[in-house]
Amino acid sequence: MREIFEAELHQLGTDLTTMSQQVEVAIRDAGRALQTADLQLAESVIVADEAIDALERELDTRCVHLLAQQAPVAGDLRVVVTSLRMSATLERMGDLARHIAQVSRRGYPRVAIPQAVSGTFAEMNDAAVRVAERTTQLLRTRDLDLATSIEHDDEIIDRLHEETFTAILGGNWNGTPQETVDTTLLSRYYERFGDHGVSIARRMVFLVTGGHIAGAHTTA
Repeated sequence: MREIFEAELHQLGTDLTTMSQQVEVAIRDAGRALQTADLQLAESVIVADEAIDALERELDTRCVHLLAQQAPVAGDLRVVVTSLRMSATLERMGDLARHIAQVSRRGYPRVAIPQAVSGTFAEMNDAAVRVAERTTQLLRTRDLDLATSIEHDDEIIDRLHEETFTAILGGNWNGTPQETVDTTLLSRYYERFGDHGVSIARRMVFLVTGGHIAGAHTTA
């Protein structure tokens, strides 16, 4: 019976990694669609989010069954509860990638972001892709050095997020009202994406060590 339970716990980790891999593809493709006004790629991100949502539902159902049937305690309980929270966070990251793709689709055939901030968004997307890649690696390996790297990439996204507002509020901004709205929304989506990556990183620290990163707070 214990072997079956351990196999089920292992499957939770596998499912989380699969979800994270799909989020990784989503944010990479969403960023490419945004930068190139690629309608087909944007549509593929929007459709693919349904698979991430389905994985979350399946994983959550499995967690609930484990809680009800096995009544895990101590470290096992921590694995199940943390898996539930991580799956919700990954699902939200997938939603944010979908939101980025939807902005790209809405702007087609033009590029949704003004040239003045295209470089900023290219950097922001690169950092978000690194967050996604490192999140996948972290879930696969539980290497806590990756958790620190995710925090650093999130700091880069936060800085770039601030730069977009500086650009919008500066006297040289000449974007249309729609471009202003899209730029504001996109910057917020990327900022939240990074925050959710940090949330997973901090939950992994808790899962592995039972403690928290100093000064850490979880992301809703």
